[in-house]
Amino acid sequence: QVQLAESGGGLVQPGGSLNLSCAASGSTFSRHTVGWFRQAPGKEREFVAAISWVGNNTRYSDSVKGRFTISRHNAKNTVYLQMNGLKPEDTAVYYCASRAGGYYDTSYDKRLYRNWGQGTQVTVSS
Repeated sequence: QVQLAESGGGLVQPGGSLNLSCAASGSTFSRHTVGWFRQAPGKEREFVAAISWVGNNTRYSDSVKGRFTISRHNAKNTVYLQMNGLKPEDTAVYYCASRAGGYYDTSYDKRLYRNWGQGTQVTVSS
């Protein structure tokens, strides 16, 4: 069983940056696809980005492409989400999730992810 814990959220002005971390326990994490999702009040949880465990393949939603970067450091059992050029519409609770996917898997379907963190709040406001 993999347990996940997000950190790095906070309040930032429009145009600012934040770097979220997803720290995992469990020896199999390095062989998991990891995704970031977000949920704004009154909205469904939506896909943000994902990274495979082989080759560091990545996938992004259209709304964050070019502004956010997902990366992983397997020796530290940690995945990061660098968020630049933040907008008020990026305000949400951000969750990381993992699944035992295929080598190059970067699934965007939240139903396929088995392990979830508790989330970290990101607020973009002036």
